[in-house]
Amino acid sequence: MNPLRKTLSTCLLALAGWAVLTGSSTDVFHWDLPAWVPRPVVPADNPMSVAKVELGRHLFYDQRLSADSSMSCATCHHQDKAFTDGLAVAKGVTGQAGHRSAMALANVAYLPVLTWANPNLTALEVQALIPLFGEHPVEMGMAGREKELFARLQADARYRDLFAKAFPVEAAKGSEALYSLGTLTKALASFQRSLLSFDSPYDRYKYGGQPTAISPAAKRGESLFFGEKMECYHCHGSFTFTDNIRHSKLPLAERGFHNTGLHNLDGRGAYPADNPGISEFTGDADDMGKFRTPSLRNIALTAPYMHDGSMATLDQVIRAHYAQAGRAGGTANGPSPLRSSLIGGFEVSEQEVSDLVAFLNMLTDHTFVHNPRHANPWATSR
Repeated sequence: MNPLRKTLSTCLLALAGWAVLTGSSTDVFHWDLPAWVPRPVVPADNPMSVAKVELGRHLFYDQRLSADSSMSCATCHHQDKAFTDGLAVAKGVTGQAGHRSAMALANVAYLPVLTWANPNLTALEVQALIPLFGEHPVEMGMAGREKELFARLQADARYRDLFAKAFPVEAAKGSEALYSLGTLTKALASFQRSLLSFDSPYDRYKYGGQPTAISPAAKRGESLFFGEKMECYHCHGSFTFTDNIRHSKLPLAERGFHNTGLHNLDGRGAYPADNPGISEFTGDADDMGKFRTPSLRNIALTAPYMHDGSMATLDQVIRAHYAQAGRAGGTANGPSPLRSSLIGGFEVSEQEVSDLVAFLNMLTDHTFVHNPRHANPWATSR
C-alpha cells in the first residue's frame, strides 16, 4: 500500500474509533467559559459530551425518577432560583421533610465536596444516588425499585435515542449495560457540570471592563465585602465565592467547613441533634456546627439562607447573624465557643448593610437562570 494512503487510512480508523467512543465526531462539549475562568476537573471515566449533557437534562426534569412520579431533581432545584427551591428544607415523596436546605447547583462542577455536611461526598455521580435511593430522609423514594425505574425509561422512545447517543459503547453491549445506574448517574452528573454561571453584573464590572455595570452603592459594598471589618472574603473570596474549590489549574482542592455560630444551645456550642454538621461523620466534637461554605453567586435568588433555611433575608443574615458574632450571640447563651475565629461580630450602619446587599445583588447571573440549555425539555413535549 502507498505509505501516504496507509497513513491516511490509519488516521481515519482512529477517528472512527474516537467517534464510536464519544457518540459522534460532532459531540465535543465546549465549556464556553470566559478567559478568566479555568476549566473544571472532570472524572476520567465520565468525559463531557453534548449527548450526555442532553440526556442528563431530560433525566433531571423527569418526574418518572420518583416513586409516585410526582418529583424530579428539578423539584428541589429550580432554574429561576439558581437551582435551589426557595424552601427552608425540602420535602420528599412521602412528605417527610429533610434536615437541610436544598443547595444551589450553579458551578457545582468546581466543588470538591457536594453537600452541606458530608465531607465524603465528592463525586456528582455518587451524590446523585442519595436523592434517588436514600431513605434517611426519603426524597425521591426509589430504593429497591431500580428495575421499575429503568423499565419506565426504556419504554420511552425518546430515551432509547438519547441513551444510545450518549453511551454508544454501552449501547453495543445491550440494554442491561445501557440502562444502568452507571449511565444514569453519569448523565445527571454531566448535566450538572454544565450549569456554569459567570455572567453577573459584577463579572462584567470586574473582568469585562464595564465600570458602570454595577452601582456606586455596590462598589461601596464590594469594599466592605473584601475589607477586614466584615471578613466576608476569607470564606467567599474565590471566583466562585466559596472556599470550596477545585479546578484544572489548582494542584490541590480547597475545602472549607466552618461553624459560623448559628447555634449555642447549651452554652458549649451545641447544635440541634439532627443537624450537628460534619461532626456526624468525623466523630470530632470540635467539628460540631461546621458546614460547607456555600457559594454567594446568585445569592439574591436562593433565600432562605443558612444550612437549615432559618434566615429569610440577606439583611437578616448580616444584622442578626454575622454582626452578632453568630446568631447565637444574640441569645442568652451568648456566642458559640466553637465558632470560627473569623466570626467576631462588628458594628454596622444602615448604609453599610444597604451597600453590602447591593453588592451581593450584583452577583445574580440572569443569563444563567434564563438559559434555555438548562431548562425543562419536557415542558412543551408532553
